[in-house]
Amino acid sequence: MFKPFLVSIASLLLITATNLLANDPMNTPDIWTQWRGPLRTGKVSSAQSPWPRKLDNDHLQQTWRVKLGPSYSGPVVDEKQIYVTETVDRKKEVVRALDRVTGEEIWKTEWAGTMTVPFFAWANGSWIRSTPALSEGRLYVAGMRDVLVCLDASTGKEIWRVDFMKTFKSQLPAFGFVASPLIDGNDIYVQAGGGVVKLNRINGEVHWRGAVDGGGMMGSAFSSPIIATIANTRQLVAQSRKSLMGLDLENGETLWSVDVPAFRGMNIHTPTVVGDRVFTSSYGGGSFMYAVEKTLDRFSVKALWRNKLQGYMSSPIVIDGHAYMHLRNQRFACLDLKTGKETWITTPHGKYWSLVSQNDHILALDERGELFLLRANPRKFELIDQRKISDEPTWAHLAVCGGEVFIRELNAMAVYSWDEPEKE
Repeated sequence: MFKPFLVSIASLLLITATNLLANDPMNTPDIWTQWRGPLRTGKVSSAQSPWPRKLDNDHLQQTWRVKLGPSYSGPVVDEKQIYVTETVDRKKEVVRALDRVTGEEIWKTEWAGTMTVPFFAWANGSWIRSTPALSEGRLYVAGMRDVLVCLDASTGKEIWRVDFMKTFKSQLPAFGFVASPLIDGNDIYVQAGGGVVKLNRINGEVHWRGAVDGGGMMGSAFSSPIIATIANTRQLVAQSRKSLMGLDLENGETLWSVDVPAFRGMNIHTPTVVGDRVFTSSYGGGSFMYAVEKTLDRFSVKALWRNKLQGYMSSPIVIDGHAYMHLRNQRFACLDLKTGKETWITTPHGKYWSLVSQNDHILALDERGELFLLRANPRKFELIDQRKISDEPTWAHLAVCGGEVFIRELNAMAVYSWDEPEKE
């Protein structure tokens, strides 16, 4: 008499498990919908085919390449299209959707909105920087002049736009809108408008603004926020030019905050959360691990360790308790996150690396167009293969999904296909 009941329970559990997998970003290996990938960590699904162990033309072949205007925005990819940004004639910002298979343009949208960064950063250009975010057929693009634009991903038609300087009477961020939007259900979070802002992603309505710093020279955030559960509290973890903090998702109140020393406020890393600890590294400051605790309704922050190693623009990859990170001095290093001690440091390798990992392998792209394939080994630097992939600068974050590698060169978009790895 219990058999039908047991069968029903088993069926329910199977359906529940199936739904959970379907909604798990790591179970959709064919897309790359935001800054640093599905989970904003640079990690790709192990459900993908294992990466080949060589980077030569026999294993990684260019599918197509399309010339574009300059941009630092990383590409965003869905099942059929690739979305890219560019700055054209120093007058307008352009968003394009390209066919994923052929590279042909599907639509183009543009608006006036360029600016010039401070003179000491001119060498790095004044073009669009933030990586868009994609969700349920809508693309969210941050323009340099502190605007957020929602586009129909199938047509490019503008659905809504928010001008944060007009909304909050804030100053123009000196380096433009740099941080990448973060989507959470029907909400979207941005570091804009001289603070951190939560909006309704459907209609653009502003819910709250927190961590207000006013914008301008020292108020334009370089880091991009994440959502994490710390001390049993789901929260927004963000880094301003001066501080690392946790914000209440419902009202934007600061739950905890700690100052992070950095030269000229160059706190650029995306915060890295490991359990109830938060790791970051800054130019001119060093590397830091903080423990966040909650007693009753009060949060506290404790510095666990500090290391002299200085990160810069490259957010780290964490594998098995170790951070693999590119440093201000152009070296690559492995840092034990429990002790704060480095286990190895290399000789210089470029000014910037964008990092993507699958299991214990890391694919790294530096700004010179060099592509590296590494094995994550806490005992030694283990370079598997290396290849010159572009003659142009490659500052934008690379994307890897669905057996393809997407590389946004400064003036082009290039797509490469992995060959199936040889069976051992």
